[in-house]
Amino acid sequence: MQPYDKEKSTVKTSDINLHSLPWPSEVLRDLPADTRVEMRSTLSYFIEPNPGSRGWVNKYRYASHGLRFDVRRSLESLDEFKQRINQVARDEEYNRQSKPESGEWQLGENLRSLGSIHSDTWYGSAAELAERGYIAVYPVLGWWKERANLERWGKQARYALIVSIKTPGIETDIYTPVENQISLPVVV
Repeated sequence: MQPYDKEKSTVKTSDINLHSLPWPSEVLRDLPADTRVEMRSTLSYFIEPNPGSRGWVNKYRYASHGLRFDVRRSLESLDEFKQRINQVARDEEYNRQSKPESGEWQLGENLRSLGSIHSDTWYGSAAELAERGYIAVYPVLGWWKERANLERWGKQARYALIVSIKTPGIETDIYTPVENQISLPVVV
């Protein structure tokens, strides 16, 4: 992804990657209504340290860029999710806080966003998880944006995103429906 882009003389955040997850929605909906499940999401990326600053004064001075992830909420349409992610990216840029999600995440947005490896576990019902199915990765501030004169705003950033689902205490096959969605067709 390209975290930043330059418009005239201003460097702004650029790409937001929206990933459609190969979700076993039918299997999750078929589980008993009170079944508690967990989803672990991990985002990892490398940063380029600022060549001229140690980052003690401002958290945006050491890392070249920051990335965050957010998952669609169960009662949220895809359009509402996109609008919320755009708003969250702007709020981070201007140091405003957006309305947090309900307390189902183990760490929450504030704790999971430290460093360049972000991992958190969500706990909830199988029916709620079945409705999520999308995760967004978006940029936040870094010195590539703040130090436009170094012309790093056009660089690409690579990341790894891992999402896993567990159904503790319930024997169900969630692997096969996912495998069927992601398997490559065999060309004969």
